[in-house]
Amino acid sequence: MTKRLSWLLVAVAALCAAVAGFWLARELDSSAPPLASGTWLGIPRSVADFQLSDSEGRPFTRQNLLGQPSLVFFGFTHCPDVCPTTLVKLAQVKKTAPIAAMQVLFITVDPERDTTQAVGKYAHAFDPSFIGLTGDRAAIEKVTKAFAVAAVKVDLPGGDYTMDHSAAVFLVNAKAQIVGIFTPPFDSRRLAQDLVAAAPRVGARS
Repeated sequence: MTKRLSWLLVAVAALCAAVAGFWLARELDSSAPPLASGTWLGIPRSVADFQLSDSEGRPFTRQNLLGQPSLVFFGFTHCPDVCPTTLVKLAQVKKTAPIAAMQVLFITVDPERDTTQAVGKYAHAFDPSFIGLTGDRAAIEKVTKAFAVAAVKVDLPGGDYTMDHSAAVFLVNAKAQIVGIFTPPFDSRRLAQDLVAAAPRVGARS
């Protein structure tokens, strides 16, 4: 089985899980505000502990997720389209629907090229408040596993490579639990509306 086929199978499984989560969320909690851009998880999933580094080289762990909600997106600084497009949308959302204490995290899936300085500079180019995170390969694999994110290295002609990866944005509540998943294509207006509606539920002040 090729790496690309394996990645596609993981992506299909993730999609099925998202659909199942949407159905379960509707069955278990009819009080949850509907999300135009994504789905609620039927049961919040606690994020396993991890240890990464921010752009200043400071440790960033599960503890940093506690006490405030987060939007988490995985990508890499050499990404040609999906990553910059998504981060632009998230920057627009932050401006149009500022939600107190909500942090936006950009976690690289390409630690070989994305140093602390590189990932920080990249994230800050979209919004100075965005937090870029990296770590060694083992640390990245641990956090991608915690979020069930698929990421596969794909070799390109000439010795270069790119990364195939999940493009979802994860909504994490103030208890460090994944409670919702937003999937592309993203519309900044609808996503902003979703976050405003979800704010009380995830421990934010709108």
